[in-house]
Amino acid sequence: MYEQKQALNRKTDKKGNKMLRTGIVGLPNVGKSTLFNALTSTRNAQSANYPFCTIEPNIGVVEVPDERLPVLAKLCKTENIIPTAIEFVDIAGLVKGASKGEGLGNQFLQNIREVDAIIQVVRCFDDVNTIHVEGKVDPISDIETINTELALADMASVERRQQRISKAAKGNDKDAVLENKVLTKLMELLQDCTFINIKEHFDEDEIPFVKMLNLMSVKPVIYCANVSEFDLKDGNDYTKKVQEYAANHGAEMVIISAKIEEELAELGADEAKEYLNDLGIEDSGINRMIKSVYSLLKLRTFITAGEKEVRAWTITAGTKAPQAAGVIHTDFEKGFIRAEITPCKDFIELGSYNACKEKGVTRLEGKDYVMQDGDLAHFRFAL
Repeated sequence: MYEQKQALNRKTDKKGNKMLRTGIVGLPNVGKSTLFNALTSTRNAQSANYPFCTIEPNIGVVEVPDERLPVLAKLCKTENIIPTAIEFVDIAGLVKGASKGEGLGNQFLQNIREVDAIIQVVRCFDDVNTIHVEGKVDPISDIETINTELALADMASVERRQQRISKAAKGNDKDAVLENKVLTKLMELLQDCTFINIKEHFDEDEIPFVKMLNLMSVKPVIYCANVSEFDLKDGNDYTKKVQEYAANHGAEMVIISAKIEEELAELGADEAKEYLNDLGIEDSGINRMIKSVYSLLKLRTFITAGEKEVRAWTITAGTKAPQAAGVIHTDFEKGFIRAEITPCKDFIELGSYNACKEKGVTRLEGKDYVMQDGDLAHFRFAL
């Protein structure tokens, strides 16, 4: 087995843990860099009306919106709030032939290989002043162009791997035989040129071989339908096609107006809220998209809250209490005794830990407890 060489340096949090990375991809001029600007509330990602405006990937860290944290901070009488975060990468536009190196395709594809999830921005607006690389607006054709290029590049990777292990497989090496079976199945699935849910097609003993290849077509994907401000509330005929495509391929879809989101990023909180109300929208598209990424990666949040700080911690679904404690500090996991768990909803309703204990909603959990999203946790451990 081998590892791909990493071309992008991952940012880390205060503990040195690598942040989850989401790549923003799509054809040129669909609004990727504008969306990135809005996501990161900066002007770091240049946006212009010509292909390959973005060449080197722009990278930014975005806080995951969590309405519970400021409420908890007020109850705990602290101003120090530390939310969870996701790293976003604005990757240059892909074109037909990218898998063969067209439009600096090899460099851009390598950047996509290094992300944990993909946001594919799809143009769902008409504008004669904004050039479309294919000459017309056709979101499904755009999606299929991107997916085909990713699949073709992945097929080349699988083929190279098959050539490397062929001798060992013919010699009945157990691992090589199993891996060759996985590679053959992958080649068949990649013929469809769409994203692959590996858990639906591969057994537990096969999945490590799939993950080793770091293929783009097996990464979780969200289709981001970029519309004009007039279609933000209800969508349009283009977004209906994208929604149907996403549903048929087990993917998620969010409607967003990248231009509006960029304008919102320049407003204060109250002004932004008023602007959204004027548009008839309850929450910004960016907030919905970030939450969708968090959900797509099957992430959960537990919280530590006190006078010092209110802090959100990221874990994967199914994480047990000792491992959650280890996210805070490895010694917490090693010396884990039990976890004192208070549901966030109950804490907000009752107003304090003492009230929660009196009402019996705070409970002690052992090492087999599976953490739930929104758990307020105090870990007891022995050094």
